[in-house]
Amino acid sequence: MSKIKKLTGSFRYTQWDPCLIVSQIVAMQTLLYLSLCIIMAIMQDLTDSTRTLDHIFEYHEIHVKDTEGRSVIAGFVLNAIIGACALWTIVGRTKLCLDFSCTFYGIHLIMCWIYNGTFPTTFSWWTLNVACAAIMCVTGEFLCLRTELQAIPLSNIGSKVDL
Repeated sequence: MSKIKKLTGSFRYTQWDPCLIVSQIVAMQTLLYLSLCIIMAIMQDLTDSTRTLDHIFEYHEIHVKDTEGRSVIAGFVLNAIIGACALWTIVGRTKLCLDFSCTFYGIHLIMCWIYNGTFPTTFSWWTLNVACAAIMCVTGEFLCLRTELQAIPLSNIGSKVDL
């Protein structure tokens, strides 16, 4: 067998790489929790409330009764949009957007469960997280699809190609 790799006609490298997948998950989790912390800090400064991790992990903080609860909701929605941009940048594949957004919110569910000591049961928490996962997934797929559908330039091929 020669040292030249066999051409299979595939556009992307398709071999399963667990190190790449794990590093992408860690990068997504880190980036999204960091951006969520920064957004929550800004939102809590605007509403003059104390900074605490409860705004991120406590599911009783998600409500529309006052400006503090609405700022938490706005922070999560804004973070979902940032997450879509992270999917586009880090993952870059339309097929993987659903997997990575569900992974982020699945891990967030586990973190909230551990932080609170009980399973999240409020309707507002589930509604917000499902809506944010949908926003992240659909927007990330849109951005990735726009990149994948860009025309491939053929000007650098050379003069030997007969089109």
